[in-house]
Amino acid sequence: MSNNVEHIECLIVGSGPAGYTAAIYSARADMKPVMYAGMQPGGQLTITTDVENYPGYPEGIMGPEMMELFRKQAERFGTDIRYGMITSVDFSGKPPYKVIADETHEILADTVIIATGASAKWLGLSSEERLNGRGVSACAVCDGFFFRGKDVAIVGAGDTACEEASYLAKICSKVYMIVRRDEFRASKAMVHRVQNTPNIEILFNSETEEILGEQKVEAARIKNNKTGESKTIDVQGFFVAIGHKPNTDIFKGFLDMDETGYLKTIPGTSKTNIEGVFACGDAQDKVYRQAVTAAGSGCMAALDAERYIAAKADTTA
Repeated sequence: MSNNVEHIECLIVGSGPAGYTAAIYSARADMKPVMYAGMQPGGQLTITTDVENYPGYPEGIMGPEMMELFRKQAERFGTDIRYGMITSVDFSGKPPYKVIADETHEILADTVIIATGASAKWLGLSSEERLNGRGVSACAVCDGFFFRGKDVAIVGAGDTACEEASYLAKICSKVYMIVRRDEFRASKAMVHRVQNTPNIEILFNSETEEILGEQKVEAARIKNNKTGESKTIDVQGFFVAIGHKPNTDIFKGFLDMDETGYLKTIPGTSKTNIEGVFACGDAQDKVYRQAVTAAGSGCMAALDAERYIAAKADTTA
């Protein structure tokens, strides 16, 4: 362990819309934030092609370009952005909290803003990875618009899959819903909705063998896991809705989280169960998961952190 211990006022763990917005606000509040951008600086938007639903970009913008602009704005106000990982934390006791970066560098942080996001779960097909952003997507609300009037498929059996299938059915000609078992995991109301939507065709006991297409999605080969028969469906879009995993493992044992790992915050705030530790973006939001809501919660986290520091200064003055 290095003897070079660094004491900072505000540590931001993770980037993306939430982390960068938190950085912009905390830097402007003269909190001199240090950001560890993580394994995927910019978060999920760096693997998103066109972003057309973020206000202020009437012509749309590429996801990586948008995150580059966020980064530049955060740096302009003095954020110290580091391309590394926070590998462990110790939120026991009182702040400043001990945090280890890249397994060797020790940081003492008066406040910590967690913006580690969540990662979409994928099927694990090589064609899925190759065609990601070329017709393959994990967010129907984000990307469904590009398939207006076309045929698409969606994989999943839970509430999110049913909700996204219903959304796609409003703008697409045909929606194939690929369900691995012979029943849904979704609520009865959601199941009723998809079953009563004429242009949704449900394929039970079905698994995806391959997504077909060279430069973009052109079809999918589906196997019936009861009969062993395979068939090809012509689709131009392929959506995966089998869930997300929040990137919160290193906070287990310290922060309250739900059964799937999403961080719990006090309603209407970004405050966690540990004083001086705040959470924003997809690490604590399993409902909306949009860039604009992540950015809004990043603003909340920075303001909460600033007010926390100010209140502590008042009590010690």
